[in-house]
Amino acid sequence: MAQVNVVDVQDDDAIFEGSGWDALVVVAADTSQTGFDEISLLADHGAKVDKRVGHSPTLLFAPGLVGGRLIISPVKNSVDDFEDVRVFADAARVGIKLAKDAGATRPLLLVAKNGDPRYQFASEVAALSCGQELWQALELREAKGDNPEFEAIGLLNSSKASQSLNAIEAGRTLARDLCGTEPERMSAPAFADYCVAAYRDSGLKVGVIEDRDVLERDYPLLSAVGRSSFAVSRHQPRVVKLEYVGEGAIERTFFFAGKGVVYDTGGADIKVAGGMAGMSRDKGGAAAVAGLMKTLSLLKPKGIRVVAELGLVRNSIGSEAFVTDEIITSHAGVRVRIGNTDAEGRLVLADLLSHLRIKAEKAIKPELFSVATLTGHVVRCYGGYTATVENAVAKQAGIAASMANEGLAWGEPIEQSALRREDFAKIIDPSGAADILSSNNAPSSVTARGHQYPAAFLLQASGLSSHGSTSKMPLAYTHVDIAGSATEGHPQYGKPTAAPLVGLYKHITRG
Repeated sequence: MAQVNVVDVQDDDAIFEGSGWDALVVVAADTSQTGFDEISLLADHGAKVDKRVGHSPTLLFAPGLVGGRLIISPVKNSVDDFEDVRVFADAARVGIKLAKDAGATRPLLLVAKNGDPRYQFASEVAALSCGQELWQALELREAKGDNPEFEAIGLLNSSKASQSLNAIEAGRTLARDLCGTEPERMSAPAFADYCVAAYRDSGLKVGVIEDRDVLERDYPLLSAVGRSSFAVSRHQPRVVKLEYVGEGAIERTFFFAGKGVVYDTGGADIKVAGGMAGMSRDKGGAAAVAGLMKTLSLLKPKGIRVVAELGLVRNSIGSEAFVTDEIITSHAGVRVRIGNTDAEGRLVLADLLSHLRIKAEKAIKPELFSVATLTGHVVRCYGGYTATVENAVAKQAGIAASMANEGLAWGEPIEQSALRREDFAKIIDPSGAADILSSNNAPSSVTARGHQYPAAFLLQASGLSSHGSTSKMPLAYTHVDIAGSATEGHPQYGKPTAAPLVGLYKHITRG
């Protein structure tokens, strides 16, 4: 797995020639904030001959500094009331790309200090953004060689953050590989195998369910989605089970269900007019959870237990495909009428959540989550942002608010939506023959409350609705829709982001 490692650099003299680095990348709103007169003088001199200096990323000839290269990548609009730490990430990405294009192999990254509390993790976020910029698709690496862009990236005056940052980036690299890879290379069996290999000697408990009889018995909704794929061995569904147990007394337990639809044709309600392009990215939820578990295995936080189930399935078309109007009983015993086979992700998640619910009933301070590229509606509402929808128990515990705070501080902002009574009205089966309806028959993007009401379905279909705030055993549940944030750039083939891995990690390890 190609990954550029970050190295802590505490010596101010590291900016000078002979320290082993070959380019200095300065990320600052004002070069006077760096604390180095040499940088300010060179920047001032450069600005006299090139007015772009301080306004756009520029490379200056810098005798005496590392590699003779000084790259100034200005942070823009940092005083704006509506900006966040991503302004540092943006500048770092442009700067590190310029260093790569200039031929550097060991750049030193200097992020100027800023007293604004919004930017308390600016150095760390900037370093992580370099990983996002430099990641290359797995197919490309396998075809041309799995070599990182740089030997290392030095992070000057980083408060010894490299161990944490490298572990987070290892998880994000795994998540990007899983999410961004084409549907044959990363089919359901291949996804499971890639995870098993990534977790070797990690200390995680890893299991893979592949037997059809077991899948159909224990994951009936998931198996319905994959019914047409069973006929092709390389497309058959998998469920990956993962568990991390930290040292010491367990104080909190977290459960994650990850949607891993490795390819979504829409099923019998087939995607038309080019709508299938990019549907190999419909596994971003499972990918992000898989990456989170990788990071946990490396950093080994104490006092927490984390359990995850990844539902990996191809929503194929064929004579065995499930169809709209079928009534299928979920693992929780809820009879579900299928409203649209292209609303398959919630079916996969419902069975996973049902299994996790049973475990959560016996766990210490449990929190449950589903993570999925679930709806086009969330993109219509919030653009490229993650959205959360939580039950009353989670809302009272402030879980989505905590996630939003951590996400904002670490460059992964989250929007908070709310469940309403209308969301539960949408899943009533008009015929009365089934307990609930999975969805309407229109795209979520044109459906009112199209990303909120699926959370109502998940609560009902998984049995979590019996664990509300007034029940004998309340269980906190938060649905996380990453359809807008899982990738960036090109709408079909943009780079995976691994969101919301960083914010989730910071949430579950807080305090």
